[in-house]
Amino acid sequence: MNLLDWLPITKKETDLRGWDEVDVVIITGDAYVDHPAFGAAVIGRVLEHHGYKVALIPQPNWRDDLRDFKKFGRPRLFFGISAGAMDSMVNHYTANKRLRSNDAYTPGGEAGFRPDYATITYSNILKKLYPDVPVIIGGIEASLRRVTHYDYWADELKPTIMLDSKADLGVYGMGELAIVEIAKALDEGRKINEITNIPQTFFLNKNSQFIESEWNDLRLVSHEECLKDKKAYASNFKNVEIESNKKKANRLLQDVGDYTLYINPPYPTMTEAQIDASFDLPYTRLPHPKYAKRGVIPAYEMIRHSVNIHRGCFGGCAFCTISAHQGKFVASRSKASIMKEVKQVTEMEDFKGYISDLGGPSANMYRMKGKDESLCEKCIRPTCIQPNVCKNLDTNHHPLIELYKEVDKLPKVKKATIGSGIRYDLFLTNEDPSGKLGYDEYFEQLMKRHVSGRLKVAPEHSSDEVLKLMRKPSFNLFIKLKKKFDKVNEKYRLNQQLIPYFISSHPACTLTDMAELAVKTKELGYKLEQVQDFTPTPMTLATEIYYSGYDPYSLKPIFVAKTKQEKLDQQRFFFWYKPENRQYVKNALRKIGKALWIDKLFR
Repeated sequence: MNLLDWLPITKKETDLRGWDEVDVVIITGDAYVDHPAFGAAVIGRVLEHHGYKVALIPQPNWRDDLRDFKKFGRPRLFFGISAGAMDSMVNHYTANKRLRSNDAYTPGGEAGFRPDYATITYSNILKKLYPDVPVIIGGIEASLRRVTHYDYWADELKPTIMLDSKADLGVYGMGELAIVEIAKALDEGRKINEITNIPQTFFLNKNSQFIESEWNDLRLVSHEECLKDKKAYASNFKNVEIESNKKKANRLLQDVGDYTLYINPPYPTMTEAQIDASFDLPYTRLPHPKYAKRGVIPAYEMIRHSVNIHRGCFGGCAFCTISAHQGKFVASRSKASIMKEVKQVTEMEDFKGYISDLGGPSANMYRMKGKDESLCEKCIRPTCIQPNVCKNLDTNHHPLIELYKEVDKLPKVKKATIGSGIRYDLFLTNEDPSGKLGYDEYFEQLMKRHVSGRLKVAPEHSSDEVLKLMRKPSFNLFIKLKKKFDKVNEKYRLNQQLIPYFISSHPACTLTDMAELAVKTKELGYKLEQVQDFTPTPMTLATEIYYSGYDPYSLKPIFVAKTKQEKLDQQRFFFWYKPENRQYVKNALRKIGKALWIDKLFR
């Protein structure tokens, strides 16, 4: 490979191409890895495929004379901005608001190469340097801050990111389709403020200048009203979530000061041809050579030998941002496209025979969709599998089984492990005695061929009340999974481990719930390791409840552990077995009237 195999990130590289100017400059908070798991690379490659000259500015220095922002000069069409693959505040701070000492998306894992609220910082700089050049924001940070949202780190409600960023246009969700239409419109000579009809975009306009469209409108509670009334704010989320996950959505409008925010409905779920086209672009799958002496990029190391087989998730977990960003309807790649990428991985110089993940947001949703999709067009459920698995959902696991077998046939593949989480409720909730849906065959093949010592799953809690709010199945289903796991383990003498993930301090979770979790997991033989404290991130159901204290769907009050002490006390029950926690746990059990559980934990 040579330098021309990557998108240019230096003036030297554009000179090598003989470019006098570029059409689009993309600025990202991540290092540039030319891989379909990194959003800036995807958008850059998509635009390149459509004939545009694209340059990237990864992790520009925002504290000096801003030379990084100026190195390509004024682009012919627009600047595109992404904070990176993570919200910059999630990237920077722990659940306890402590500054992280590393950044997985930077060479050497070094911290400090992107600002807080990176989208806003980058956009404001560009608006000062090039006030007449359109600025378009996208990526997960812009996507999940597109409407009034609670910011945990500032502990306040913030308006749409369009207001503080001063950007001209925003793209939410996976942006390939929208960004191409925007580029075409600007290339045809349309002004940025005239581009109001592209799906999956959002923008501000003066209150007095209503913009007509082909869509029906749904008006949200204004930003100012949200500031005054937490219940009104909570009610907004229900509408935002429902419209984000509908086949045929309304356009959303929200007043903020002298402006109206317009959020156009999303594009239809990508077809197989569309998603294949994105993944089949000529990625090198490698970090840019410029980083060779700066150390490995941890996020890349995790996925360098992995392959994503679909997008979207119909799980709708209350604490997860995937459905808000990618949507609940699954877009699956063709087997041919996936196999092409797997073969590309096997040709990498450092490939030793192991595919680290063959999955997606949830590993076992490949090719799953409604049996009658006309029914899906009328559906407003945020999740297809809770509180029950939709009768219209095709949960056939055979396409996934066949894909796994196809990968296993490749002579260079010793093992393909499944690193992304599985939704075990998809194959355990209902029975499949005939094997028509492949439930048992899938699980046995998974354990025999695709687990590398540990199968990680996410029951998240043991309390039915908390799990219901989380949109997760009953803990009894995890117990059923463990029995099945142990049976397959014994049958094939596999010696695998089942590792559960849990969350503390989630809305509705009390100290008693955490005590019960400790007792139940101890009875199953666990001393927990894979645990986390709930972190409120923009645009999730759990975050709206955390801030407002209300369930957006019922508007009933919900208990939330908010103080550092409350959160610490809940976490201690994860680690009841540690000597430093034992006395606290015993005292707490007496205090909440569960003294009888002391013997259950410590006998």
